Amino acid sequence: MTKKKKGKSQPSKKVGRNKPNTERKVLWAPWRMAVIEQYRNSSSCILCGIRDDRDNSRTLIIHRTKLSYVVMNRFPYSSGHLMVVPNRHIGDWEDLSKDESLEIMSLSQSCIKVLRECMGAQGFNVGANLGAVAGAGIADHVHMHIVPRWQGDINFMPLFSEVKIISEHLDDTYLKICQAWRKCA
Repeated sequence: MTKKKKGKSQPSKKVGRNKPNTERKVLWAPWRMAVIEQYRNSSSCILCGIRDDRDNSRTLIIHRTKLSYVVMNRFPYSSGHLMVVPNRHIGDWEDLSKDESLEIMSLSQSCIKVLRECMGAQGFNVGANLGAVAGAGIADHVHMHIVPRWQGDINFMPLFSEVKIISEHLDDTYLKICQAWRKCA
């Protein structure tokens, strides 16, 4: 049995309802900056740069259309995390044309179908972070996230603040999704 020390009280480490977690976990991941640094000191947009690079396997582009493209997120929230990106550099969702909006939604549906087929995804988080204050890492070029989910994984919000292990190499996931895209989409 542990004796309580007299004098100074110890702060509670319990986290729960009405008890904020004041301890912040930090993950040092300098490799995530490599892609961002490439565009930081230029007038180029990272998503426009990916669009313009015709080497799909290097850029992890799954599918291209006249108005948009589907690309794997190089820093995924979960294995198979895809993004649907309009080709046109545009920062405001409401400025997308009707054709662009329709195609982004149609490609998002195709992404869901493909990820169910090749990854066995049981659910999805689909959405966009519009503006830096909303969490957009690339705020000046809108894009839709399609994040596959499985029973027992964590909900969407902790994905931004907790460490998640991605158990499959990006190259393997890329090949799997490309094959399924040709078959399903």
